[in-house]
Amino acid sequence: QVQLVESGGGLVQPGGSLRLSCVASGRFSISVIGWYRQAPGKERDLVAAISRGGIANYADSVKGRFTISRDNAKNTVYLQMNSVRPEDTAVYYCKGSTARGYEYWGQGTQVTVSS
Repeated sequence: QVQLVESGGGLVQPGGSLRLSCVASGRFSISVIGWYRQAPGKERDLVAAISRGGIANYADSVKGRFTISRDNAKNTVYLQMNSVRPEDTAVYYCKGSTARGYEYWGQGTQVTVSS
């Protein structure tokens, strides 16, 4: 089993910054970790993902504003969110995938962008 715990969400003003963290623990090694978000009434969408080797990809809506990074020694993935917009408001989840294709989700952390 793998446990993922997100933290760092909160209320931020438009144009501000926030850093989310996702800590993985458990008996299986996580290959890819992705950040997803889900706004009320909408589907859960990929925001960014990063492989164990550090290869990252981003949704077009966050390119140039968000940065995903990974500290394998700490089993932690970060999502640095800059220049946030009201439309970034959502519950943010991290999902870990093992090499065998098992997937695990965290419980989510709320991000609210509002003045």
